[in-house]
Amino acid sequence: MTAETSQTLDRGLKVLKLLADTDHGLTVTELSNKLGVNRTVVYRLLATLEQHALVRRDLGGRARVGLGVLRLGRQVHPLVREAALPALRSLAEDIGATAHLTLVDGTEALAVAVVEPSWTDYHVAYRAGFRHPLDRGAAGRAILSARQKTSRHVDEPGYTLTHGELEAGASGAAAPLLGVTGVEGSVGVVMLADAVPERVGPRVVDAAREVAEALR
Repeated sequence: MTAETSQTLDRGLKVLKLLADTDHGLTVTELSNKLGVNRTVVYRLLATLEQHALVRRDLGGRARVGLGVLRLGRQVHPLVREAALPALRSLAEDIGATAHLTLVDGTEALAVAVVEPSWTDYHVAYRAGFRHPLDRGAAGRAILSARQKTSRHVDEPGYTLTHGELEAGASGAAAPLLGVTGVEGSVGVVMLADAVPERVGPRVVDAAREVAEALR
């Protein structure tokens, strides 16, 4: 800690990070041990975070992330969208297909930014706000593939290709965002074609890397 930082705020943020990394919550004792502070300090931190709905405690006393975090999270999408637009615009113009940034929202894939090409006679209409299951469509499958390969310690998940899973006659290609703390998503394109041209997959990987760099 330096003179310019707040120890209490630092500890509160650490509490939120610890709770975000567990599905079953943590007790005061567990948080005390992980933070290396006494239980009284943890009680005060939790009480303050509860007042702002950032933490909730169940009947068993286990602390979990509260719904107030969702309100903060809603403001993340516009920032992420703005950072991703240059790479998406370049991708859409280069490939001549609709480009999109998709993030995980619970068990669904949510398109948060979409750019359509300006020079094509026709393209797939794909709108920001469109949702679909993670296990359907290139965007969601790319995210799931990254999860699986990360668990097996594979460094480069690559890209995913699909056809007709979300819209008849449409093909998709997507690559996961890598190395962006707190953001799980993918960058991809969707086009009216029976198959995705060979050069599209690597180009999508490059675009995902550009977006990831813009978000770091």
